[in-house]
Amino acid sequence: MSTRQGVAARPVATRQPLRRAGRATVLLVVLGAVLAVLGTGTAQAAGYRYWSFWEGSGSGWAYATQGPSLVRPDDGSVQGFRFSVSADSQDAAKPRRSPGFAEICAHTPAASGAKRIALVIDPGTAADAPDGETPPAPRTACARVPEDASSADALASVAKPLRYGSDALLCAISGYPASGCGEQVTGDGDAGGGRTADASAPSSAGVTAGGHGPDGGGPSAGVLVGVAAVLLLGIAAVAQARRRRG
Repeated sequence: MSTRQGVAARPVATRQPLRRAGRATVLLVVLGAVLAVLGTGTAQAAGYRYWSFWEGSGSGWAYATQGPSLVRPDDGSVQGFRFSVSADSQDAAKPRRSPGFAEICAHTPAASGAKRIALVIDPGTAADAPDGETPPAPRTACARVPEDASSADALASVAKPLRYGSDALLCAISGYPASGCGEQVTGDGDAGGGRTADASAPSSAGVTAGGHGPDGGGPSAGVLVGVAAVLLLGIAAVAQARRRRG
């Protein structure tokens, strides 16, 4: 009788380690799939090619929190525009010239009923340029505009022709670039299918009437959906394994 009980107990004793090993294997597979999905999303979405908007001060450049059409700078302000490829405001390239109102507007006298805005326009580097285009040299200009003028008004007074997209996205300053408008760029520098970013979305690119620049640096919606699907499949697999072994 004791021998039968000993023989019967062996499968029971070894069943728990097998169950734990099976669950661990399933969880490792799920984790690997999640990491693969996240890695794919990061490699495919590197950033956007766009004109970013900056506000200058004695301490340097700060990424503007509003679009240039909403900003009403005071007399003596310095505004900057930089063309480059970036994912969001955290890695956006600043204008390569220091903000200096006195130097930029030295030859533009003050006038009654007007204000002077110093502008730094930096078309960026050849690495950021669309295929077949060469960025012009960075330049500065002093815009003398009405007292209620916006930063966009100041830019238009000194940097025509400007080009805007159908959603009020600022696509070109002084004709550069000749084509494209806030397109998404892959890790190798190529435009991702020529897609134009939606200016109202958190990942929008470019300077618009109501805002500017991509604000989010996290995974895209497609990546998150993929991760969720993988997790659900993993949970279902664990549940099915438990029912079979129960």
